[in-house]
Amino acid sequence: MSQSKVNPLPANRVLNSFDKFFKMEAAGGIALMVCTIAALVWANSPWAESYHALWQTRLTVGIGNWVLSKAAILWINDGLMAVFFFLVGLEIKRELMVGGLSTMSQTIMPVAAAVGGMAVPALFFFGLNAGQESAAGWGIPMATDIAFALGIMSLLGSRVPVGLKIFLTAVAIVDDIGAILVIAVFYTTSLDLTALAVGLGGLCIMAALNLRWGIRHSIPYLVLGVIVWFAFLMSGIHATIAGVLAAMTIPAGTRMNCSSFVEELRHAAEVFELAITPGKTVLTNREQQVALHSMEHAYEAATTPLQNIEHALHPWVSFAIMPIFALANAGVAMDAGVLRELFTPVSLGIFFGLVVGKQVGVTGACWVVNKLGLAPFPDRTTLMHLWGAACLAGVGFTMSIFIANLAFDEGTRLVELSKIAILFASLVSGVLGYMVLKFLAPDISKEGVG
Repeated sequence: MSQSKVNPLPANRVLNSFDKFFKMEAAGGIALMVCTIAALVWANSPWAESYHALWQTRLTVGIGNWVLSKAAILWINDGLMAVFFFLVGLEIKRELMVGGLSTMSQTIMPVAAAVGGMAVPALFFFGLNAGQESAAGWGIPMATDIAFALGIMSLLGSRVPVGLKIFLTAVAIVDDIGAILVIAVFYTTSLDLTALAVGLGGLCIMAALNLRWGIRHSIPYLVLGVIVWFAFLMSGIHATIAGVLAAMTIPAGTRMNCSSFVEELRHAAEVFELAITPGKTVLTNREQQVALHSMEHAYEAATTPLQNIEHALHPWVSFAIMPIFALANAGVAMDAGVLRELFTPVSLGIFFGLVVGKQVGVTGACWVVNKLGLAPFPDRTTLMHLWGAACLAGVGFTMSIFIANLAFDEGTRLVELSKIAILFASLVSGVLGYMVLKFLAPDISKEGVG
């Protein structure tokens, strides 16, 4: 009887871990939504001038001649977003090692869906903007905002198969890889080779700390990571790329296997129990303190720095960094002049790329892969479920806005039009995805578990 209870634990641990991730992303999506609405209301209120003035406030850090001075909006987009991309890098590394992208059979469907979901929207946009100044924005409709997408999916509760949630998360991870490559290759305008060499040197040292010297403490990686970020910022390559590359150097191995961990915990627990003395507390009981330190050592050895850092960063990214990014970037004036220009090529390219291109690319790729017998649909999902997920993949929001800021010069009309089109397209895609999964896709919560 006890053995039957122990066996399911690894699977339960994976599902519980994903469930926590899903709830975190979903709650973060709600925080994003609140900050987006706040930004739009503020930017279209009598206090609109204070909104723009706040984000243009210059913030300066440094000592002596080593000074970095930037507007607040740039500290957010270049600095805080580097932390976000660092977390993305950790998630990518985890998915490649043990997650939904760790085996070929698991990888084929989400990779195909993500590639289709990037290529088709880009073609939609380029087809409407070829030969124009706005053609540089072809990367905008390629992106997916996983927090918003999972936030909408969470509203459907048990109607949505767990397999579909994992599939959409894996698609978004591959989508992030594509966005990172696009930013690094196509949105780098100038290159300082000296600064780049410093940044790459820092990354090599970080890799050596992990692979050669086995350093697991986070402080050396943090110090070197800041240096790498600054070097990339000065090199001309967007600083967020430094976050992704730095994440790849973080240790992902353990120093203690499961049996040793259990044995050390059991021994420490016995020592702790035997040391219980009436009238004494842990503060005055040396044997219990030693036992607790042994437990702490066992925990540190049995876990990985990657998962510990990822766990620590997730709340900050979900409930601080991304909402701040939305508050600073989503505030666009909805005046009559801008609304009249919504039917310009850049706006139409973004709208149709996110709303139509994502549906065609993601759903079409899944159908083709399945028909060719290369990979099955995710567990307990149908093509209708995948169509709903494809609609939600069209919620580009923060990632699309981020790329728009890189594609066009700050403060230009193209940036404003892009942001409005992204907001409208994300809203339409979110509503469509909800409707498809709510009313058209089969309700698995009413099915038997057999």
